[in-house]
Amino acid sequence: MVTNKIKYLVVVNGSEGMASNLLGRQLGDIVDETLSAASGTVFLVNPTPDAVEAYVDSAIETEYDATVKLLAEYRTLKDVLEDFIVASSAADLVDRGALELKTVDDPPTNTVIATPDRVVTVIVAGDRIAGIPTDEPAFVQDVRAGYEELWESADEHRLRTPPITTVRETLSTDLGDEAHEDFTGVLSSLETARGDGDGLDEVTISLLVAAKNEQLLYDVSKWGEDIGLASKATFSRTKTKLEELGLIDTEKVPVDVGRPRLRLKLGDDRLVNASEAQLATVAQSILN
Repeated sequence: MVTNKIKYLVVVNGSEGMASNLLGRQLGDIVDETLSAASGTVFLVNPTPDAVEAYVDSAIETEYDATVKLLAEYRTLKDVLEDFIVASSAADLVDRGALELKTVDDPPTNTVIATPDRVVTVIVAGDRIAGIPTDEPAFVQDVRAGYEELWESADEHRLRTPPITTVRETLSTDLGDEAHEDFTGVLSSLETARGDGDGLDEVTISLLVAAKNEQLLYDVSKWGEDIGLASKATFSRTKTKLEELGLIDTEKVPVDVGRPRLRLKLGDDRLVNASEAQLATVAQSILN
């Protein structure tokens, strides 16, 4: 089978048809330089979590002419996409037709970017990284044929995270421009948004922003459920946890029909006095 030929792909410098090595580059630079010169379909095969993040970071800022077919081992993709910042941007790329995601149990060994004209093998040695490319036509054609075969048999990976564009646009329309600005400011201050101690998760961020703007729990949880961010039950459970920890307070607001609704407020003076850029750091310090 063709796929057996690409199980181990090692490109040696100096081969006929070899393009210049991308030595001493950051991973994002290698991804950006390769995709900037490409059009059509590009395979990104067996990327590390860092490579997935590097691609998403580059592609969300730059509209490449290429459509990327990203093929990864399931656990790798699941882990990296647990970060809301990465997943919501990836969902944006999928939404605009720039990215497709599939998983495979036994991916080829190397991280490889295969454009219609070039194959770049990413080599990591300690804290050093290089992209070793070849543009020999027959080799490129064979490699891409193998990846096409592997892609056809791979499993589609569906994202459950809404696109970040949808999140921001609906925040403005449903909860107001100030909530949109605060949410963007908090997200920009974070390196990751996982909710595992390394960063606040998207529901916690939404509730803190809603509390800062004294929104109703009903409104923010309905917004979150409508766009697929999380269920109303998840918002309610997270609200209870944050309330027990003293991060937010609630007050009852009577309504004409039915039970009173809860208005969210920040419950700690350190949060009340924090800017949107500081909100995440202060919240994490309280949570920890």
